[in-house]
Amino acid sequence: MLDLTVIVPVKNEEKNLPLCLRELKGFARTVVVVDSSSTDRTPEIAREFGAQYVNFVWDGQFPKKRNWTLRNHPITTEWVLFLDADEYLTDDVRAELEARLPQATEQGFWMGFHNYFQGKLMRHGVAFRKLALFRTGAGEYERIEEDHWSRIDMEVHEHPIIEGKIGEISARIVHQDYKGLEAFIAKHNAYSSWEAHRYWKITQASEEEWLRLTPRQKKKYRNLAKWWWSPAYFVVNYFLKLGFLDGRKGFVFSVFKGIYFYEIRQKILEVGAARDREPRA
Repeated sequence: MLDLTVIVPVKNEEKNLPLCLRELKGFARTVVVVDSSSTDRTPEIAREFGAQYVNFVWDGQFPKKRNWTLRNHPITTEWVLFLDADEYLTDDVRAELEARLPQATEQGFWMGFHNYFQGKLMRHGVAFRKLALFRTGAGEYERIEEDHWSRIDMEVHEHPIIEGKIGEISARIVHQDYKGLEAFIAKHNAYSSWEAHRYWKITQASEEEWLRLTPRQKKKYRNLAKWWWSPAYFVVNYFLKLGFLDGRKGFVFSVFKGIYFYEIRQKILEVGAARDREPRA
């Protein structure tokens, strides 16, 4: 059993959580489910699988759920892995972590994903990864001062700031949300609202804050408000990254991603117009 704590932030995840926790059984020393006052069977499922259960109530300010857990929940293992309820460890991931972590010199690891959309594995398109695994105490997620930008009480697009060497795990986690298209669209609506406010926050960031962004973040925030970013993302995902080879669902997924970035741009313009109407000090 690895000297690892797996933290699973959740809210109303009774459809996804059982499989997530089942794949963690006997693997990590500690599993912590951090809830947001779920109204379904999420708390019962967490306890049925023997996980520690913690409830988090967000006040709309910093810290959000992941940083709050790092700061307030006692973590006694050497490593901590953040895993969403719709993310599932595979045998390959478990084997690689068991081989690498005991002798690792890195402070953290990027982890990639096998992404599913409407039950189909997306073998092509733009790949995404997260810095989800790092040594306990090596850092925490970006501190972003916000005031109820959205209803998202958890760090989603914020990255951990880790001091030291960062590696990468080659085996991929499975990302498959069993809650369906309605949940997918609702999440993207909330994410796009957050990203619009984050865009305007970054326009006021200091040089030091800008330099802390990853190259991918810098590219995104330089271009999010430009008219061509949304159609360009579709073209890249569907044509250049061969998303068309994933068939009809590959097309639908690429369209939804393009729409997502279109929504962000429109909300950026809306937030900007509201800022212009605010009385000047």
